Amino acid sequence: MLSFKDFNFSHASWSDIADMLLHESIHFGLKLGACILIYLIGRRIIKYINMAISRLMNNREFDPSVASFLKSLINIVLTAALLIMIINILGVGNSSFVALLASIGVALGMALSGTLQNFSGGVMILLFKPYRVGDYILAQGQEGTVKEIQIFNTVIITADNRTIFIPNGGLSSNVIVNYNDQKDRRIELVIGIDYGTNYDQAKATIQSIVDKDSRILRDPAPFIALKTLNESSVDLVIRVWASTSDYWAVYFNLNEQIYKVFADQGINIPFPQMTVHLANK
Repeated sequence: MLSFKDFNFSHASWSDIADMLLHESIHFGLKLGACILIYLIGRRIIKYINMAISRLMNNREFDPSVASFLKSLINIVLTAALLIMIINILGVGNSSFVALLASIGVALGMALSGTLQNFSGGVMILLFKPYRVGDYILAQGQEGTVKEIQIFNTVIITADNRTIFIPNGGLSSNVIVNYNDQKDRRIELVIGIDYGTNYDQAKATIQSIVDKDSRILRDPAPFIALKTLNESSVDLVIRVWASTSDYWAVYFNLNEQIYKVFADQGINIPFPQMTVHLANK
């Protein structure tokens, strides 16, 4: 039986044409079935390879940031290789396939310039490491803990458990605040007291609260001073240092203890108020 491209339709009978079409349909159906089978088997193999690579990286204690990027990259490369194999089985010639890839590449290069920028941004992030998996960052107006650094995106989990995907291109070319990069952080509070309140008493009270919290570092030493003579309050500034992991616990505890102890000692924290005088007519 001749192939479809060698078949001479002008001298063939309807019976020959039907036989040829049936033969080609069966031949193509077998190829298509083989491609579907190969795809399913290939996806299963790629899954096992990804699992093996993941275990290997965990055993070798790879940097989680590099590991997540490499796993994503390897998965894409293996999937692309599988698709190329299937296209060859379907009978697309190598020269035609190369020409097709070239034209697709030009079109994709123009359409996916942002995606390529995100890829290069991911590479830059892995090279210079402005943040790692597990760091708490603020970037692109979003903040949260870095869960993964993928090929095109960085995945962060917010404090209220939302998952946010941020393109790597923007991250590599804009400001990033990494709250976990330094071992220690400074906590700053501004507390107002009424005019006429004994300043030395208020300062000593705050110092006592600070001294009782063992999580507050002694070096650098805590700093308490009169900051501003405001319109309706005398503002004291409190600057203390704590380890990054204790930052929020110390911050909230200081606020709570100052409010409670000031109330016990009769030290008033002023609040905006208005006095209205009524004139008698």
